[in-house]
Amino acid sequence: MLNTVQSDTVSTADARQAEILRSRYEITDGDLERVRVAGTAVIPQLSSVVADFYVWLESRPEFPLFFSDPDNLARVQGLQSGVWMTFFGADLSADYVGERRRIGQIHANIGLSLSLYLAGMEQWLQLFVSRVNSDAPGADRNAIVAAVTKMMYVDVDIVINTYLENTNAVLSAQSDSLMRMSTPVTSIWDRILMLPIVGLIDSKRAKDIMSSMLRKIADTQSRIVIVDISGVAIVDTAVANHLLKMTRATRLMGCECIISGLSPEIAETIVDLGIDVGDIRTTANLRDALKYAFKAVGISLKEMP
Repeated sequence: MLNTVQSDTVSTADARQAEILRSRYEITDGDLERVRVAGTAVIPQLSSVVADFYVWLESRPEFPLFFSDPDNLARVQGLQSGVWMTFFGADLSADYVGERRRIGQIHANIGLSLSLYLAGMEQWLQLFVSRVNSDAPGADRNAIVAAVTKMMYVDVDIVINTYLENTNAVLSAQSDSLMRMSTPVTSIWDRILMLPIVGLIDSKRAKDIMSSMLRKIADTQSRIVIVDISGVAIVDTAVANHLLKMTRATRLMGCECIISGLSPEIAETIVDLGIDVGDIRTTANLRDALKYAFKAVGISLKEMP
């Protein structure tokens, strides 16, 4: 049932997208009919058109990356013919948008560059235009070429936007994974957490750090969290404010936050900026922060002589 609902939702979105594209590129019923007329000239020659395209493609440096296997090349050429049969059918509907969207997803998955895709579409257009009957009245031929070009814009629009959506989704997932790896909140002792921060802190990262830290505090019922900033590249007003928010939020959770790793340079920067750190507990190094944390939870340490 859920899959059916999702399918209906996608179909509705594709139908709406078809309407938007038709309006965006000012495609009329007459344009669609002209594309079908072009198809009557191109489709009988489609095998030679595909062959000519792959002669051009062989000259591209990317060709061996995707078509080193002759069987795969033959399979893709067959699929290509089907794509253009649909194109010249000129049925700008939800099904058409959905099919072109899947092509964009395939291109993203195999790592095809957008520059090669755009160059390829330009080549296809030239091959199609060359097959349109040159004996047709000038105005009619020009109108047919214009209609085919508009329909080509539709394909490019759908494929590129789908490609970018997929690519952005992958990059976002990778960014989230890196963020989780770069902000590990670790339980180093009963009721003591530690969070080493490395690199730059911006608003999004600060929010992610705080959310991760507060969840860990709630899960472990910790009383102390040590935030080590010795690896933070820059401490400015924005970074200092993010640290202040973190300490206040942890205090609301019944947990004390210690900021460790304040170098002389960072301390001087904070003073120069006139930042009021309030009652934040800070230490110059992680050793001092740990000593305070153990004492706070009632653990006595016997130092080595």
